[in-house]
Amino acid sequence: MTTPRFAKLPPTPYYSVTFSSQRTPGENGYDQMADRMVELATTQPGYLGVESARGSDGFGITVSYWASLEAIAHWRAHAEHQIAQESGQALWYEHYELRIARVERAYGKRT
Repeated sequence: MTTPRFAKLPPTPYYSVTFSSQRTPGENGYDQMADRMVELATTQPGYLGVESARGSDGFGITVSYWASLEAIAHWRAHAEHQIAQESGQALWYEHYELRIARVERAYGKRT
């Protein structure tokens, strides 16, 4: 699944979930699951968008954007997402950090 590099977001405030991770060696079904999670997230109430990048060394950052803390909690508790979380811990990530923040202000250069 191809997603735009920059998420098209509404005016602030909204919430971001930043997931920084170091991948384990090997694919082990990761790409298919990652694509499925983006596909599934886009159908969730309160989902606003996602931006993601991964380096050749396996370090990656994915930032998803949400309308509310309730929407984030709903996504975290989604059954299929929980399977992905468990697989990530068991198979795909050497280390990860997750941070949730309220975005108060956002701006950038538009092309």
